[in-house]
Amino acid sequence: FFFLMIRRPPRSTQSRSSAASDVYKRQVSTQSTWGKKFKFQKMLSSGIPDLVVIHPLVLLSVVDHYNRVSMKSRRRVVGILLGEVNKGVLDVTNCYAIPFEEDPREQNIWFLDHMYHETMYNMFKKINAREKVVGWYTTGTKFKPHDIEINELIKRYTPRPILVVIDVEHSDPNSLPNEAYTSIEEVRKDGTIVRNFLHLPSTVRAFEPEEIGVEQLLRELRDVNMTTLGSEVAQKISSLKALISKLDIIRFYLDQVAAGTAAPNQQVIFNLQEIFNLLPNLNSQELIDAFTTRNNDSSFVLYLCSMIRSIGALHDLLNNKISNREAEREREKEKEDKKAEREKDKVAGNEKEKGEKTEKGEKAEKKDLSLIHI
Repeated sequence: FFFLMIRRPPRSTQSRSSAASDVYKRQVSTQSTWGKKFKFQKMLSSGIPDLVVIHPLVLLSVVDHYNRVSMKSRRRVVGILLGEVNKGVLDVTNCYAIPFEEDPREQNIWFLDHMYHETMYNMFKKINAREKVVGWYTTGTKFKPHDIEINELIKRYTPRPILVVIDVEHSDPNSLPNEAYTSIEEVRKDGTIVRNFLHLPSTVRAFEPEEIGVEQLLRELRDVNMTTLGSEVAQKISSLKALISKLDIIRFYLDQVAAGTAAPNQQVIFNLQEIFNLLPNLNSQELIDAFTTRNNDSSFVLYLCSMIRSIGALHDLLNNKISNREAEREREKEKEDKKAEREKDKVAGNEKEKGEKTEKGEKAEKKDLSLIHI
């Protein structure tokens, strides 16, 4: 799973380094207030969550379901999602599999065991009564046309079911393996009402106990406590590639709308216009000066850190040389002491040898004198 985070560098001073962000905030505060209020009121009135949060336990359960049932056949699997809604955010915290079959040649022929689902939900409700049925999941890269009928069946258990399509093989490494949808009714020009899926923003998030469990699972694959510069650069590159792919999708959609091959969606156009309104006005001299000041502060901090690092390395080098010189002196002193001891032992041995010779000579003289007396 890819958790991409681009953090803003810390501010060095309160008055100068934060000037760029303050100018940017003043520019966008008057532009996006109405849009945010309009979007929140629309989501709240329609019952559609503004964000769908998928927890790691759900992803692991779906992958396990797929590996046990359809690993060889490559057929998709279906299950029920459990969770709760809090302030417009739908947290999908648990799920379970349900029997599902469909005819690959006739897509309108399918079977979903809703009796099994009711039995499983009654058991899950005894464990955690806060978790309600919030929707259903399926594996693959996109939903199928007859999934809207399955969604109508799930509406028996929740008024606004959420469909989450999970790519268990993760074919696109630059994006998250999940997409969330909900069904809406649209009125065509001829007056007919049709049901379609509306894409919802989704992300992957975890509570603290779940983070501990995921870290324990990933510990066998890699050391999560070790981060190198190469891995961080690779993550930044992956994030930029994902951003480029999203921009390409936006450009493709706008080209189709301009050519008349695709019907314009007012909500999408509104969101794109809001994104353009959030862009800073680069022609403002105040903003240019603020960005220059912040860039200078960041460069100064980098230069100061490099100087401190160089001084620290030089200090360690001097300490290393001093310690090596002292160790060399101690080794030389030990050699001199050993040499002095050897010379002392040699002198003592010579004196002892001389004493023994003298003693032998005296004994020989005494023996000769005794012979002369005799």
